[in-house]
Amino acid sequence: MKSPERIILGVTGASGAIYAKRALEILRDAGVETHLVLSRASEMTIRYELEMSGAEFAALADYRYAVSDIGAPIASGSFKTMGMLIAPCSIKTMSEIATGVTSTLLSRAGDVVLKERRRLVLTPRETPFHLGHLRTMTALAEMGAVIAPPLPAFYAEPQSLDDMVDQTVARILDLFGIDTPIAKRWGEDLEKGRRDH
Repeated sequence: MKSPERIILGVTGASGAIYAKRALEILRDAGVETHLVLSRASEMTIRYELEMSGAEFAALADYRYAVSDIGAPIASGSFKTMGMLIAPCSIKTMSEIATGVTSTLLSRAGDVVLKERRRLVLTPRETPFHLGHLRTMTALAEMGAVIAPPLPAFYAEPQSLDDMVDQTVARILDLFGIDTPIAKRWGEDLEKGRRDH
């Protein structure tokens, strides 16, 4: 039986809340059910970067869970999903998932997704990385996670910050098999546009 069209979205306190906001908007338009958990630090970042409250941000999701709610459905492997996206992903959250020592629902849900062999995509927003960060990412990749830093794709010829965010989010959602009309694809949209000139 096919897994339901639902995704867990975790948001941590790292910079880059706009990626999570756009992911929620695009997933809603695609008809994918979203299950959101915000870290405490993320609510501060959301206020600072997006001028939204945590409640306003959470209204973009179908379901929202408190970060302390370890009894939430997403804490169990029996709750079927397409996987989990953590965007942005703090080094702290990555480290908890990598070690299996999870202290919140957010990191517990990531750990569950890994143990169930579902797709876990992490978008670390830190630079530069020191060796400990890189070793943590290597450990997670060896466990089956996908490390997808939100790097701009300049081949898509972005005209604005919104264009860069959209392209990044679209490529991240590709990793879950979710095709969105906003993605600019090499050899398709981009090459066609050049031939038409």
